Amino acid sequence: MNKKTNADAKKILLAGLIIGVVISVLAPFLASSDPDGLESAAEGIVDPATFAELEESEPFMSSPMPDYSIEGFGKLGEVGAIVIGTLLMLVLGYGVGKIIKG
Repeated sequence: MNKKTNADAKKILLAGLIIGVVISVLAPFLASSDPDGLESAAEGIVDPATFAELEESEPFMSSPMPDYSIEGFGKLGEVGAIVIGTLLMLVLGYGVGKIIKG
């Protein structure tokens, strides 16, 4: 890869990183409070009593950031959790790409 192509790739990677972080910061303020697609589909398929029982049951494993937020920080906690998750996934994707590339 020549220097110009490498520089272009870095610019694209940086632009993608910036876009991902901007979306992460804005997401809590733009997100709908209505149920997401999976939850909405489950409500239509599972009878209401069973669905309520499932909602109240203990999870198999606890989440480090339940409901996409850091407890006690309000909207700032939501922004922080989403930014952390976005950055972790970008690093993980980058690492997997490096491993596959060899």
